[in-house]
This record gives sequence, structure tokens and C-alpha cells, in this order.
Amino acid sequence: MAPLLAPSLLAADFGNLQFETERLAGSAADWLHFDVMDGRFVPNISFGLPVLQAVHRHAKQPIDVHLMIEEPQHFLGAFRDAGAANITVHYEACTHLHRVVQQIKQLGCRAGVALNPHTPVSVLQDIAADLDLVCVMSVNPGFGGQAFIPNTLRKVAALKELLVDCGSEALIEIDGGVTLDNAGALVEAGADVLVAGSFVFSSPDPVATLATMRQQLGAAVNSAELT
Repeated sequence: MAPLLAPSLLAADFGNLQFETERLAGSAADWLHFDVMDGRFVPNISFGLPVLQAVHRHAKQPIDVHLMIEEPQHFLGAFRDAGAANITVHYEACTHLHRVVQQIKQLGCRAGVALNPHTPVSVLQDIAADLDLVCVMSVNPGFGGQAFIPNTLRKVAALKELLVDCGSEALIEIDGGVTLDNAGALVEAGADVLVAGSFVFSSPDPVATLATMRQQLGAAVNSAELT
């Protein structure tokens, strides 16, 4: 199966989010990735509930909300009500991670857990079976436009092995520095969802860039299945 593509609105034109959302409606994007930063868990502030509500009014794809915030358990219902289909929290921000994951699932959203670059996949051993999504940070969270961390490939392969061993059907999402130069290798390692921000929105035509990604990754997957 070809990987899902989730362009990150963090790299979009904030002054034209309605336009950006609407032009992605007919694109190869499967999800819209929405990064929420609080200035505490990460050293930056992005956007929150009112912006998500506005984006949701114009979005055709499910919105994949990534909470880079402290104490996310206090805001889960509000983000679901604002339009989140997926809610991902950080392992590093949750003292009672299992409880938070169950809260997300009870809200009717896909429940995801994100891991910072320094966090080993082994910490998910006892919760992997409960997850719908694991987001592997391939850059340090907090800023867009960072370079991809090469060790991510090894980490994805290790995560894939852990999920299989645990009988988990969680999707593996990669967030940070994704381009056509590394997308194929990430999918080969086990990635199911690719978040691409600067690579998509800094291109002359984001819709065409997503189409190229879909075409090249689809061809690579088909080739792998035939061998």
C-alpha cells in the first residue's frame, strides 16, 4: 500500500490558510497535518483551536493534529470539537500516557504518540497495542524547515519490528525534513504516513509536488511488491 501523504500547514502561508486548505482539497494529500505548539514543551508558538476550527470549515481531508504541548489531557475534547480526526500527544509530555491515549480513543479520534529524536522506541512496548499511530520525529520539534536526522531510518525499522511483535496495527508517521530524497527509504523501512511541510509549500506548486510524491512512491511500492 502506498504511504499516506500529510502536508504540514505549519509551512503554509498563514495569511492565506483558507486558500491553502482549499487548493489541497483535490490534491494527493490524504491528511492535513496541524502542528500545535505552546512555547513550553517546544520553544515556539504556532496556532491553536480557533485556527483549527477555521481550517476545518474548508478542509476536505481528515485533520491530523499533533500536540506539542504540556498537559495535553486538558485540551483533547476541545481539539476534537474543533475538527481533529487524529490526535497525537508526545510521550515526553505525558506522565500518565495510557490514560491520555484512552481519553483520545473515547473521543472517537485516532490516538497517536510522538517520540522525540532522543527517545527510544522501546518506551512504547507496553502501550503499542493500544495505539493507532506512532509519530517518529525526524527533526527536533518546535520549528519547521530543519534537516532530516539520518538515524530516523534505523529507528523506523526498529519501531516496525516492535509493532509487529506487539500485534499492533498502528501506523508509523514520519514528521520532519521529509523530501523525495528520503521518502522512498522511509517507506522501505516501514513508514506509513509522511508529513512534509517546507518541501511541499516552498515549492512553486504544492499540489504538483504532492502529485509527484504520490507517483514516485506509488511506483516504488509497486516495484517492491513485484520483486
